Amino acid sequence: MTPQSATPGRFAGRVAVVTGAASGLGRASAERLADDGAHVIAVDVNGDAAEALVASLPTDSVFVRADVSEEAGVDAYIAAGMEKFGRIDLHHLNAGIFGSFAELPDLTLDDFERVMAVNVRGQFLGLRAAFRLYRQHHTRGAIAVTASIAGHTGSADLLPYQTSKHAVVGLIHAAAVYGGPLGIRVNGVAPGIVPTELFAAAASTSGGKNDMVQRASTTPLRREGKAAEIAGVVSFVLSEDAAYMTGEVLSVDGGASIVNTVRPSGGAGAWDAGAVDDALYSKEWDR
Repeated sequence: MTPQSATPGRFAGRVAVVTGAASGLGRASAERLADDGAHVIAVDVNGDAAEALVASLPTDSVFVRADVSEEAGVDAYIAAGMEKFGRIDLHHLNAGIFGSFAELPDLTLDDFERVMAVNVRGQFLGLRAAFRLYRQHHTRGAIAVTASIAGHTGSADLLPYQTSKHAVVGLIHAAAVYGGPLGIRVNGVAPGIVPTELFAAAASTSGGKNDMVQRASTTPLRREGKAAEIAGVVSFVLSEDAAYMTGEVLSVDGGASIVNTVRPSGGAGAWDAGAVDDALYSKEWDR
């Protein structure tokens, strides 16, 4: 079975929340979970796009226009799901933003706090809501959280995004330890380079969407990922096939995160560090 292939009936009768469902990874996840039989609660700030998505799904599903960084938004999608279906079994907490490419001295507090609000506070609120619902109804289920390989390492740009994704790993681990004895599993899926609408606003920025294919060509698989491939892993970790797995953060990145960059096979010495450093620092620092 290829990663894009549905598993019909896997989630028959189950109800799944997907946040950030209107586009990119969230849309692919909603489509895959519905193809696998789940009723989907598609959550996004872009309500029109979420509505259009729901209209295309093969299962009876519902869309909710909501800001996941706000308690009221999270409460709204939980309430809508319970009103429509009377239960929520699965959660894919996916909504996120990439934030600013500004260099560290130039980042504003607003830049930093907005990313943390959506990517960390939003995931916390989603986790808390899921656990509250399970407790209230004496049920159990599974939760997938979209992390990133940016949460495993560091780079000189996208500092708010990187910081948020490191924090997300902590949330996943803590929630998994808490949920384990209750029979509630929490796992993360950490995509690598997957060109989606998330980076469309940075289409002309180095490290944005314009050079994604080129950067992905240096991974062991020598290509960029597809949203459907990430969705396949989300479906797996939410399913009973992953019944003995919790607290894991699975890198789905074409092997990018395993590469040793100081070995020849990892490209050591094959690029000019001076050119990179000059572009980053020459305008600001006397070197």
